[in-house]
Parts: sequence; C-alpha cells; structure tokens
Amino acid sequence: MKRRVLKRLMAVCTAALVTLSACGNSAIDDAIKSAESSNQASSAESSAVASSSEVGDPGQPEVELLSFKEGTVLRMACGYNNAKTGLRFDADVAKDGVTLADGVTYHTGDFKPTWVEVQKILGFTIEDKYEGDKDTDNYTKWTADAGTLASVDMFSGSASQLQEGGAAGQVVNIAEYLDLMPNLKAFLADKPIVRMALTGSVEGDDAGAIYASPYFDGLDDIEKMPLMRADWVVTLLDGDGEFTAASSDKTAKPVYQPYMPTSGKVDVDVVKADASGVEKISKDYDAAGNIIANMNAKGSMTGVEAVNMLREYIDKAYNGYYGTNRSNLFIGQNAAWDADEMVALLRCVVANSATLNGNGTKVQGLFSREEANNSRRADIYRIAGILFGVRGLESRQDFLYFDKDGKLHDARSEEATYAALLRMNDMVKEGLISADFVASSSDIGTKSDNYLKDDFGFMSYDYNQTQTIFNENGTLQDGEKYMAVMIPVARWNDGTGEKFMRFTESWRSAKPGGWAISKPGVGNDQDKLYAALKLIDYAYSEEGHILMSYGPAAFRDDANTFDFYGEQMPHVSAKNYEDLWKLAKGNYTNYARQYLGSTLSFNKTQAFEMECTTAVGKEGLKNVTTAISFGLIKHPELTLNSNMWYTIVPTVLPTSETDNDTLKGYTELSGSFSTNKLENNVLLNVIIRGTTAENSSASGVAADQAASTIMNDWHGKQYLAIKQQAWESLRDYAAENFK
Repeated sequence: MKRRVLKRLMAVCTAALVTLSACGNSAIDDAIKSAESSNQASSAESSAVASSSEVGDPGQPEVELLSFKEGTVLRMACGYNNAKTGLRFDADVAKDGVTLADGVTYHTGDFKPTWVEVQKILGFTIEDKYEGDKDTDNYTKWTADAGTLASVDMFSGSASQLQEGGAAGQVVNIAEYLDLMPNLKAFLADKPIVRMALTGSVEGDDAGAIYASPYFDGLDDIEKMPLMRADWVVTLLDGDGEFTAASSDKTAKPVYQPYMPTSGKVDVDVVKADASGVEKISKDYDAAGNIIANMNAKGSMTGVEAVNMLREYIDKAYNGYYGTNRSNLFIGQNAAWDADEMVALLRCVVANSATLNGNGTKVQGLFSREEANNSRRADIYRIAGILFGVRGLESRQDFLYFDKDGKLHDARSEEATYAALLRMNDMVKEGLISADFVASSSDIGTKSDNYLKDDFGFMSYDYNQTQTIFNENGTLQDGEKYMAVMIPVARWNDGTGEKFMRFTESWRSAKPGGWAISKPGVGNDQDKLYAALKLIDYAYSEEGHILMSYGPAAFRDDANTFDFYGEQMPHVSAKNYEDLWKLAKGNYTNYARQYLGSTLSFNKTQAFEMECTTAVGKEGLKNVTTAISFGLIKHPELTLNSNMWYTIVPTVLPTSETDNDTLKGYTELSGSFSTNKLENNVLLNVIIRGTTAENSSASGVAADQAASTIMNDWHGKQYLAIKQQAWESLRDYAAENFK
C-alpha cells in the first residue's frame, strides 16, 4: 500500500512539474503544494485501510468510518441502461437458470454475484427498484415528483441531470462526507480534472458539491479507434508486379476532393516497424502527386486500375519505404495513412467485391456498428474528427473543447465541422459509406457482425475489444482479419500553428452518467445515508475496484497477476473465461454487466478487458498504444495543461438552476443533435444528405451557413457564454480550494 501511495505522489509531482514548468516558479510551487495535498489524502487512505500493527499500536482497533446498522435496507434504482444490466438477473439472461464459475446456479430475480458479494462485505440489504431504464429515463422516472424520489435511496442518471437534481435539492452532496470517504477522497486528489468534472456548484452553501459518484469505463486511455479488414488491404496492395483480377466494378464518378497537399513534401514521424523507436518519413507529393487528384483526373475507372494507381502512388510517395508490403501504410506498426489515402483505398475496396468476397454481395466501405441506432451511427461523424483535424466531435461534454487560452468552443457552431462533414457527404455520393447507413430507416437492423459474417463490410470506428471478438467467435473465417489500425495523420492546429500529426479526442475520463443518493429517500436516516456513502467509497478502494471490475474471487485467479500500466492485476479464472465465450461470445462488457453484475458504475479497470481481447485485437491495439507511448498519437489530458487545447473538457460544468432552465429553453440546440435511436441529428443529416434538415431532399448547405445558423439562430452564442462562465467559475474555485 505504501509503495503505491509513494508511486502516486511521484506521478502527481512529475505530471504537475512537466505541465507547469513553463509557467514560472510560482506555478511550480503551487504544483508542489497540490502534490503535498495529494500525499495527505493518500496518507488518509492508508490510515483508513491499514492494520492496527501498521499504525504502531497492536492493541488499537481499526477505526470504523461510516458505520451503520447491520441489515440496513438500501432501495436502489440503479442499473446500466436496460433490464439485462441491472443488479439482478433478467429473464432473458438467466432463462432456466445459469451456472457460473462460482458453482452457483442463478435464476431470474437473483442478485448477480457482484451484488451478492457487496451485500455480504458491507452488511446492508438491497431492495432492487430498478426497472430497466437507461440513465436519462431512470432519472426522469424517479424525480417525477417528490413522493416518487422519496421511495428510493439511490438512483442512476446522467451526470448533467444529477447535477440539476443537486441544485434543486433532490440529491445528497457527497462532498460534505469526503472526510469519511478516504478511498474516494484519495482517488479524486490524484485527478484534478475529474474532481472538477464532479463539482456541481461553486457558490453558496453547496460550493464544491459532488452530486454523483463518477463512472469510469477505463481511465486516461484511448477509447475508440479505426478498424479495417486487414486481409483485404493485403490482398489489394501487397506483392510484386501489378494487381490483376478476373473482374471488377467501376469506381464512381469522383466527388471527393484532395484534403492533403497536392505538391511539396510532408514529413511525419512513425514508429519503426519493429517498434524499437521513431523515425521520420516523407509524403513526397512532388514525386507522386496527390492520390485523390490523380484518381479524379482519370475519372471513373475499373477497380483493377484504381488498385494499381494506389500501389504506384505508395511506391513513389514513400520512396519505396513500404516495399512490397504496401498494406503497412494502413495496417502496420509504421502506418502513416491520411484521409486522402483512406478514400483512395475505399474506392479500391468497393470496386473489387468479386476479389474480396466473391459471393456476389457488394462490398460496403465505411460502416457503423448498428445502422438503425444514432448512438452507433454517430461514430461516422466521430471518425470525421480524426480524419480532418476537427475538435469537439468526441468531447466528454456535448461538443465542447478548449482553445489554447482556455476559451470554450462548440463544434456545432464551427465552420470546420461542417466542412469535414461535407467531405463525408462526398464519400456518401461516391458510395464509400454503407448504403444502410445512408438509408437509416428504423427497419434496417444491419450490425457489424452482419457486415463481417457476410463479408461485405470493410471499415468502422469503434471499440477494439468488442469488435475484434469477431475474429474468434465464428463470425470470420480462417485467413480473415479485422483489426484496429493507426490513428490517421491530419492537419491540426493546437493554437501554435497548423501541423500534420495524429490526434485523438476519444480518451477515457468520467463517463456522462453515475449513481447518486436520493435526499428525500434517505431523509434523516443516518444508517441509510452511511450505507449508501460506504458503497460509493468502497468502490474506490483496491478491493472494491477489483470486485466492481472482475466480480468476486471465484471469478478471478488472484494468485497469478499481470502488469497493467504499472498495476498488478489478477487474471480471469479459466472457468470464467470459458463462460465469457459460451454466454457472451467473447464480449467482455456484455458478459460482465449481464452475468457478473460488475462494470455497472464506479471505476472499471480495462485490465479485464485487455486480457479478454483476442490475439488480433491485441495486435492492433499494441500498434496504437506503442505510438501513444512514443508521443506520436496526441490526446486530451486529465491535467490543466499550459496549452489548454490539450486539456480534456470536464464531463459537466457547474451551471446554476437558472442557467439550467435557460439551457433547456434552447430547444433547437438540445433537440437537433440527438444520439437516441433515429431522432434528429444535424451532423448525421449533413453526412447523409449534405443538409442540416431532417428528411430533406435539398442538399448543398454551405459550411459557414450551417455554423452561423447554430451560433446565431439556435442560441449557440448564448449556450457558449453560459458554459464559459461556468468553466471560469469552476477554474477559479478549483485554484483556491482543490490544493
């Protein structure tokens, strides 16, 4: 324990000093004070969990914080977005009974193993009130009136809703009890942006309030990444001589125009093929031209001609760097691809269905995981961000990001956003984005496993673990390979000038949801209040962290551990791993939530997920994480960076009840960017139809016109002013109080 505390302190000191070294001695002094404060919090954590011998008095009993009456009942309306992922087994999961790695047969209505263990360890009893609603609907249901909220002690909701509930007096302010919660207190002391993200108020009696326990689906790590059918890239691009095929289709009439330069050279850093270091290579447009300009000059051509044009371009532009393994431009450790090269590859892919699948089905280029669900379809505009250097499309809060000086921007109100989306619309016009994505009607149930199983989907942007399981669950056949690939090179401007680099905004921080304590529910009952607080604090202890990720000891191999980013984490037990594939086809997240009852909230480690990732999944992920470790893939950081462009936006900001009411009145803004099923989403409309209007046959909206409409007609300017004021108030409060 003491070694971990020291390691955490050293990390805090190092990060703070590196971030603030350019700011002068006073900033460094402040960083040291902050680290000392973190050390005090960490010491409190050690004291709270230390044995009596460690504190120097063998006869002194351990101090019990947050004690409550044994058997105290907690009425919990908590779950994760549907009936299958609650605290108890749903009929669709348990069916006629399911026997798990602990040897217990569970039936419908039984508590899942994690929650059996929680009740046993902490000594309270759960009365399950969860009805299978997603967070936003769950919050609405239980806050419909004061009497309803009084019937539950804990409930889940979105972070912004719970903040609003706190401002309205519906939610307990956890911050008032942090001194009794050493594990959560120490956790937050290490993560200033997370602490700021949880702060629901900076004024009045509730200043510094925390209204929800944070939820992390992993922390400070990459989240989504591009995935490609690597075997198809090899088939098209590798080998000596020219590509040949018995038959191919014609590429569409060109619409997409060059994004990268058409002349000159662009130097980019890549990881060496053997991952031993970094080297610089050039994209030589003087020697090769721009591949899109080359193809566009030719016009519609056969798929064979397109492949050979791309092969020739790679050889010349990279001066033979990739040799006959040209596929490494896209799928290798030393990949250096950009948006233009991706579009050229997509043109080759969709025009060579006969070669790639030979089953008469037209190959689709870029697809989303579920073509009838906006929450997944949104990944098509998210990938636009990393392709064309646009911030805010994967923000932790709405579409916000910081500029260099800490001023907030909203991607919905910026011309660059719509310029990028109109480039995606050009791809749609060429048939490079899946037809079902474009059709987008509610009866289209096409999912990634259909695309891969039936060999007609090439590329998506998604989670590595859940998507690469298709390599081993019988969806893909021998020789077929669907893997994560490098983040593309794009033009980015971080406030210090435009540069060609790799950047991802898909970075793990506090998720936009959590569990809270009902103020009317617990009322004056200290036992209920302390039991709820104890649960939250326990989840951030070492033991709770493991339990909430892996489930109870019977599901783990605690005797054998492995290194996961500097932490020793347990392996999954053999029987548990077998059940993962038998019951959930290798999808760790679904399995953990539906069968173990873990990863429903709090602090989930990615270690379990990493271990349960397929060999192909690990291969692609290793390429990406190696590039991150060398600094070649930049990302938002969970620190107050001297260049705020690199600071992650807090998941929520402390707006007042009056501000919340005002924001709700901006109905065009709040209702036109929905990720709920097939509700209206302007960003998707622009990709699909080239217009911001839903179900419109018109097209050709100008990027500046779209941005102006959002900013000036849909209250984007007023929205930003409220958020900016909230941020500045939070920043000033944190500087004074979070030391």
